[in-house]
Amino acid sequence: MNKKLIIIICLITLLSSLFFISCTRREKQSQKVKLGLVFDVGGRGDKSFNDAAYKGLERAKAELGIDFEVIDPGDGADRESALRILAAKNDIGLIFGVGFIFTDDITNIAKEFPDKKFVCIDYTIDSNKQIPQNLLAITFKEEEGSFLVGAIAGLTTKTKTVGFIGGMQSSLIKKFEDGFVNGVKYVCPDCNILVSYISVTGEGFKNAPKAKEIAITQYNNNADIIYHASGLSGLGVFEATRDMNKLAIGVDLNQWSEAPGYILTSMTKQVDEMILLAARDYVNNSFKGGIKNIGLKEKGVDYVYDENNKHLIPDNIHKKVEEIRNKIVNGEIKVYSK
Repeated sequence: MNKKLIIIICLITLLSSLFFISCTRREKQSQKVKLGLVFDVGGRGDKSFNDAAYKGLERAKAELGIDFEVIDPGDGADRESALRILAAKNDIGLIFGVGFIFTDDITNIAKEFPDKKFVCIDYTIDSNKQIPQNLLAITFKEEEGSFLVGAIAGLTTKTKTVGFIGGMQSSLIKKFEDGFVNGVKYVCPDCNILVSYISVTGEGFKNAPKAKEIAITQYNNNADIIYHASGLSGLGVFEATRDMNKLAIGVDLNQWSEAPGYILTSMTKQVDEMILLAARDYVNNSFKGGIKNIGLKEKGVDYVYDENNKHLIPDNIHKKVEEIRNKIVNGEIKVYSK
C-alpha cells in the first residue's frame, strides 16, 4: 500500500472520529439542556405569577434553544412528588419551583439530588437554615414596587380610600401590603386603606368568587382603587372593578388586558427574566446557588406606565412617582416590611 493511500485512510479515519465525537457531544448537550418547572397554586392560566414563569420558559426556549417540561400540581399538595419526578429524569438538569410554598420541599429535593440544579422563585429565607449549594433562592423586594403603586393610588384616589386584597396571609404577601400601605401614606397621610385577605392557606390564590365578594365590599366602603396580590383570585377583583366602574391595580404581570380601561397600573415582578437568566447560566455552565434578592435598583420590580394606562396617570403624578423611585434607589427612602 502506497504512502498516499495510507495518509488518505488515516485522514478519513480521523475525520470520522472527530465527527462522531462532535455528534456525541451535541447529543449529550441537547439532552442536558432541558428544564423542568412545577407551577404554584393556581397553575398556568392565572394571568399572573404562574404565567410570568411560563413566559420565562418560552423566552428560554426561543433564545437558548432549550426544551422544557412542566407539572401543574393543582392545589400544590403534590409539589414535592412533582419536583422529585422531574429531578429523577436523566434529561432534565435544572428544575424550578415557583412560589414560596415550595421552600421546604425544594430544599429537601435539592439535597436528595446534588447532581441537579434547582431554582426557587420567592424562596422564604431562614437565617437558621443553610441553602444547598445546588439551589438558587430568588427573592424580590415586592415592598418597593408596591410602595410605588401605593403612591400612584394615594395621588389618584378621589375618595381618599383605597383597598388591598391579599391571597394568603403570609410573610410574602405581607410585603405587598406593607409596601402599598406605606406608599399610600407617604403621599396621602390622611388616606384610609382597607386591608383584606382571602384565606390563611394557598386556596386564597385561586378563589376568584371570594375575591370579587371582598372587592365589592371594599368598593361599597368608599374605596375607588384596589390593589390585589392574589394570583388567579385577582380575576374576581377585576370583575368587581368592571361591574362597579372603579379602578384596580394588577400584580406580577401587566394585567391591563384583563380589564382594559379599569387597570390603573400593575406592580410587575420580573419572574420571566429571572427564569431566563438562570437558564442561561445553566446552559453556559456558570450556574451558582445561593440567594439573589432584587428590587427597584436591580430592575426586579416595577410598575406599568405605557400607552394603555398613561391617560389614567397624569404627568404630574408620574413625575412625582419617578422622583420617589429615585429616592428609593438612592437610599433616601427606606421601604420596610414587618
